[in-house]
Amino acid sequence: MTAIDVTGARTTEAADVITGARERIDALDDRIIGLIQERMAVSAVIQEARITSGGRRVNLSREMEILSHYSEALGKPGTSLAMTLLELCRGRI
Repeated sequence: MTAIDVTGARTTEAADVITGARERIDALDDRIIGLIQERMAVSAVIQEARITSGGRRVNLSREMEILSHYSEALGKPGTSLAMTLLELCRGRI
């Protein structure tokens, strides 16, 4: 299978550009996944401290701040992304 077949490009030059860009995206995705895992660990520390002190696992006003931040930065899809991050970090409520 050629690079043209794999990328859907119609020229070798375009296939080379796409292949390089995909490698960059894969590297970015690996970094994003690592950052999400780090965020999950930090969130677990916060939840543990909150619960140990007698508080609730989730702070809804803080979650609203996060939703707003993502929405302002990324639009409506940002809200969905933030919801997914919050679910990953605290589980479903």
